[in-house]
Amino acid sequence: MSISLILEMAVSDNPDRIALSVENSSLTYRQFTELVAGVGSILIESGAKSVVFLGRSGLELPALLFASAYAGIPFTPVNYRLAAGALAALIARVDGAVVVVDRSYAESVSGVDAPVVLTDQLFAQGREQVSAPLPAVDVDPDSPAIVLFTSGTTSEPKGVVLRHSHLLSYVMSTVEFGSAAEADGALISVPPYHVAGMGTIVSNFYACRRMIYLPDFDAARWVSLARAQGATSAMVVPTMLDRIVDHLDIARVDIPTLTSLSYGGARMPRPTLEAALRAFPRVGFVNAYGLTETSSTIALLGPEDHRDALDSDDPVVAARLGSIGRPVPGIEIEIRDSDGNVVAAGEQGELWVRGPQVSGEYMGSGSVLDAAGWFPTKDLAYQDAGGFLFIVGRNDDTIIRGGENIAPAEIEDVLVEHPLVRSVAVVGIPDDHWGQAIVATVVLESGAVSGQEQLRDFVRAKLRSSRTPDRIVFRSELPSSPTGKILRRNIVADILASTEATPA
Repeated sequence: MSISLILEMAVSDNPDRIALSVENSSLTYRQFTELVAGVGSILIESGAKSVVFLGRSGLELPALLFASAYAGIPFTPVNYRLAAGALAALIARVDGAVVVVDRSYAESVSGVDAPVVLTDQLFAQGREQVSAPLPAVDVDPDSPAIVLFTSGTTSEPKGVVLRHSHLLSYVMSTVEFGSAAEADGALISVPPYHVAGMGTIVSNFYACRRMIYLPDFDAARWVSLARAQGATSAMVVPTMLDRIVDHLDIARVDIPTLTSLSYGGARMPRPTLEAALRAFPRVGFVNAYGLTETSSTIALLGPEDHRDALDSDDPVVAARLGSIGRPVPGIEIEIRDSDGNVVAAGEQGELWVRGPQVSGEYMGSGSVLDAAGWFPTKDLAYQDAGGFLFIVGRNDDTIIRGGENIAPAEIEDVLVEHPLVRSVAVVGIPDDHWGQAIVATVVLESGAVSGQEQLRDFVRAKLRSSRTPDRIVFRSELPSSPTGKILRRNIVADILASTEATPA
């Protein structure tokens, strides 16, 4: 049993329902399934052991995912923004790959040591094969379905192995089959090489929900497409939501069909979230927290939780707007201290998760699950008395200043509340006296002017003096991944090389 089961169930129940809409074209579930069989047949004939895809989100992405499953080989979408050398290095790590590439990125893989085929050529061949496809390959549910490379924000990218059983478990425990109405449409603009890009495919197909692809995100285009296509739900990352809110402030555009908006991929700044909740008063917001290693979402903060927190005068409830919510069905969690002991509610520790959707396996190095099947997320977290989870940062990001452990998020959450601050990232850099010094890299609102001391005083008034940044540097933007994750190692390298990083 493979993820092909998801498509088989969808086409069996809704053969003539629209499955996908991309720009000016649409396919029904029957048409899409036929295309998958045709492309899958070409992949079988190629003898490839895996598929690497270098291209944007659109019709080809879900078709290649299911065609790879049809052929019984794993699918690996890679970041088309990478330099040619980095792409070649990643592709070389994928065993027996055929590289499927959009024409606009063909030059990036011209020197790779693997067969390369243009996306449009492969799909032209697949359409010729639709009338007489080869039989689908029998697939072991424990064989790899997808290999995704991590973003490499703190280290070199790792290839995460997600098996068919992991993905089926995720979908079947979190989504009700056929739960979408025929008019429902999900607007998709997350990157194709991110776990959210894969999760949206399998979950929306299982719900039999039409997918509306926006290959290149633009806030105005997003709003226009949502209105034109009657989108009822959407998935965005924090940077996208920030741009959408900015656009709405100017255009004052309403999207009457939109009822659900999910976000994830990185920490959401509270001011952005509050502005979005007010901009979309009739929309249910969902914070979906997950990792590549967990086959997407493992915790959710639901629509009622968002509105309750936004409107509450109770500081405990109001704080939950910064929560990732509670675990989804089938997921167990533990928060452990550095000695491996489970901590009490309210105490910080590392978040560990367990469940049938959790992989925790890396290509070439195997599983990092412990003997009982628990995966260390490396996220520092705590749980309040109501069971709501809060992520306070990464283990790798912790600043140790004078022997005291400091989570950057604690300082970032204060600084971003300053009216002149648009975004901020706090890092630790080597310091002869303290071991590490706290440095805040700040992006100011357009036209704003601030000095270091003004912002340091703002933090000092709200946190202990040991949390006050030793230095503040100002930048026009923060380096980030397409999903909005801050590239902290880039910030550290920039500060160390900059003459601006002088003691305040």
